[in-house]
Amino acid sequence: MKTYNGGIRRPISLRGSRKAVALGMTAAAAFAAPAYAQQDATADEEEVQLDTLQIEDSAADVNPYTSPGAPYKARVSADPRRVKPLAETPATITVITETQMEEAGTTDLKEVLRLQPGVTIGTGENGNAFGDRYIIRGEEARSDVFVDGLRDPGMTTRESFAVDQVELTKGPSATFAGRGATGGAVNAITKQASTDYSFNKLDLGFGTDNFYRSTLDSNWALSENAAIRANLLYAKQDVPDRDPAYRERWGAAVSGSLQVSDAVRVVLDYYHLTAKDRPDLGVYVAASDENGYGQTFDDLPTYAQDEDFLESDVDTVTGRIFIEPMDGLKIVNSTRYGESNNGYMATGARGSSDGSSVGLSTHQGWQDVTYFVNQLNVIGSFDTGSVKHNLIVGSEYSDHKVTNGVYSYEVGGETNCVVSGRGGSRPGYCIIDENGQQIVSNDAISSLLQRSVTKGGWDSIWQVRTLSLYAMDTMDLTPWLSVNGGVRLDAIDFSLETSSASYTQSKSMWNGHAGVSLKPMEELMVYATWATAKNINGGESDLGSNCGYGGFCVDPVDPTEPGDPETSTSFEIGLKWDMFDDRLLLTAAAFQTTKNDVFELGSSDYDVAGHINTGKTRVKGIELGLVGNITERLSAQIGGSIMDAEVLESYNPANIGLTLANFADKQVTGQIRYQATEAFAIGATGTYKSAMYAGQPDSAASYNAAVGRYTFRVPSSTVFDAFAEYKFNQNFSMRVNVQNIGDEDYYTAAYRSGAFLYKGDERRGTVTLTGRF
Repeated sequence: MKTYNGGIRRPISLRGSRKAVALGMTAAAAFAAPAYAQQDATADEEEVQLDTLQIEDSAADVNPYTSPGAPYKARVSADPRRVKPLAETPATITVITETQMEEAGTTDLKEVLRLQPGVTIGTGENGNAFGDRYIIRGEEARSDVFVDGLRDPGMTTRESFAVDQVELTKGPSATFAGRGATGGAVNAITKQASTDYSFNKLDLGFGTDNFYRSTLDSNWALSENAAIRANLLYAKQDVPDRDPAYRERWGAAVSGSLQVSDAVRVVLDYYHLTAKDRPDLGVYVAASDENGYGQTFDDLPTYAQDEDFLESDVDTVTGRIFIEPMDGLKIVNSTRYGESNNGYMATGARGSSDGSSVGLSTHQGWQDVTYFVNQLNVIGSFDTGSVKHNLIVGSEYSDHKVTNGVYSYEVGGETNCVVSGRGGSRPGYCIIDENGQQIVSNDAISSLLQRSVTKGGWDSIWQVRTLSLYAMDTMDLTPWLSVNGGVRLDAIDFSLETSSASYTQSKSMWNGHAGVSLKPMEELMVYATWATAKNINGGESDLGSNCGYGGFCVDPVDPTEPGDPETSTSFEIGLKWDMFDDRLLLTAAAFQTTKNDVFELGSSDYDVAGHINTGKTRVKGIELGLVGNITERLSAQIGGSIMDAEVLESYNPANIGLTLANFADKQVTGQIRYQATEAFAIGATGTYKSAMYAGQPDSAASYNAAVGRYTFRVPSSTVFDAFAEYKFNQNFSMRVNVQNIGDEDYYTAAYRSGAFLYKGDERRGTVTLTGRF
């Protein structure tokens, strides 16, 4: 087995005690270059230690989880429960490092994940404009987002300014993640304070469409036992060619670390983000007819109103205690309390199938979230005879409460634009008349409605309390054979109060995983895994009793019966080939996930009409990946997936055989970087996604049997970005990014009725100046 040291700074969550560090440095000296074999052993040890310290100094302000000299390749997961390096972990885990995000010019988590194979972006009722929504391998994942291993609830906007890397696990992950995690889970790893030394990094960016972005990353090593790190953000940008839509962010993340003793370390983090946008719901797509797939109206003028907003305020405090009483034993206790307030008022378009008349509609709502979680992990490494164990025993208690409501508003502008997504009149046209003529100029469209908005009362209160217990073990039976497995129990207490009724349910859900890994060569691993995941009725917090989008499904036959949890089972076989001294990783996986007991809709949008637990779906496919250094100068992360989704069982026979909504069969993405000279580097990002079809989440895409086509089609797209970086010296550098260099019209998702067709950003150019001191 390999030993992974690499001479880089270890993250706080993975460091051992000082005694262990000293032993590790001594071991490194013992196996150093043979050229020093004749020198004094003490001198050898001191020299190697000095070399290691020098390398640590040069790497102290970069991602500590990457392989040395390969900034695109993460070496380890930051989750201490992933006890093996990623090259030896029997699962599909894609890691997007800080360097990749910076060079690609992606900032919001939604944009980071959109570029990954196997992931699509979804919409929701009223645009789901609370925040980000992800679909992994065809399954809903908007509630399966974690920060440093703790669930991050709420439909908030998520930024990358304080993130070291994003870990995307694909396939059912309930043993690690808990309820949900059907298609996978997302874990954002935040930057932590370091006692290595003090540093500052300042990024100043500016560009087209009034793009401004500034970040500051400062670490103060107060002593060899204490450190503080602060990350600050301010950013604002117009949406390219979609004025008056814009995005604005400001945030702060502060991390403190204190080494209380050789065995005890305490870490305290505070995070704040304010996001204020004027959202753009894009264009719309007409329904397919006998003449082909429905038209997408690329030239529809931007109709966002001056009073539109999408706002998120997030505040969290996290405390972690790391205790290592002896070699081979680590105790990690993490506690988080957080609050978020999210709200939106957005304008959508509704038009005729030929675009001859287009009207506007209003979509709005707010959400207040509070959450508390405590997680305890006890991690032990020990031997029983010739078998080496990495045993994890843990518990978690969480209390998540979400209050949803609506805004009250009055319209003071054009009377023929008084429309609402939650009731009210809806005229046939507003910005384009019945003759296809634009009624008002582009400059005047944004002031048509002149809404006055006040926050109204709540319409649902969703709360889930969960107590979880889990145990996992990875056993190395021989140097070439390992087996792993785990079980988890989630005891869930659910309550939902709406304006008209109250619902409760208590469920105990067992999940597990098991696998085997073979290493026919030291650098090559082949594996097979099995895993399960479950989610309760009403598991999505933002929908109340609206079953159509993940809310609580009420069976009119027996309103007190919540039904059984939806259950997913996955099988995956794969290989990982770690090459070039841990600097290039090749991966391949074939998988199949089957979801049983799916909640289905009945005759109306939000009632199941007795059809609880009647659905069954399957997603199968292959995924290939490459990440790391192909040559000394060429780095890359390239991935592709070919998948097939199918409804296997349904109360409605017409659904059987259809694909899932917002699901792309084929996806390819790649980011490459070429170091042309010591100072100059260039690179590019390319993404291809095949066509998708709108519909209810986690169910069959809408299908028009009369014409033999899916009803609302999101066209396939191919988008390229490019960047170039020049380092003036060790302290100053400049990077130029051009996103969507072909200025392509592309779309990321469609609403089930086609009324929203989210439009990807058009071409943008930016320049970022970086100073390190």
